[in-house]
Amino acid sequence: MATIEGTFEKASSFKIAIVVARFNDLITTKLLSGCLDCLSRHGINISESSNQLDVAWVPGAFELPIISQELARKANYDVVITLGAVIRGDTPHFDVVVSEASKGIATVSRETGLPIIFGVLTTDTMQQALERAGIKNNLGWSYALQALEMASLMKALD
Repeated sequence: MATIEGTFEKASSFKIAIVVARFNDLITTKLLSGCLDCLSRHGINISESSNQLDVAWVPGAFELPIISQELARKANYDVVITLGAVIRGDTPHFDVVVSEASKGIATVSRETGLPIIFGVLTTDTMQQALERAGIKNNLGWSYALQALEMASLMKALD
């Protein structure tokens, strides 16, 4: 029986894209900060002149799939991380945005064969979002770890 797993040993060689939703940027900038911290600690060059990392900003979570798709098709990334925050309001808009963002991101990943990490917080309140973006822990860090593991796993399958 073969056991195939991703590791973090060669993480410093990966090329990564991060797509960040500007809507709820109080939250998404914190997620991005946690994500960048994790990547940096695993050897990814996160400087402005880096050729290992690109960050693209989109208006909201609904737009994450289309830009992820373009990046997956046009560049040689090992993994794409999507970051967003959708907070429930008084209308069904929350359900539409979450559904379309998640389905779209999953579809892009399957169609391109590129791992795309779903880093979109879906919370009932701003307080819950803040807790997940740094007050209690920063899930941006976890999304980066998932990205490194998936990029490694995909390389192990080659």
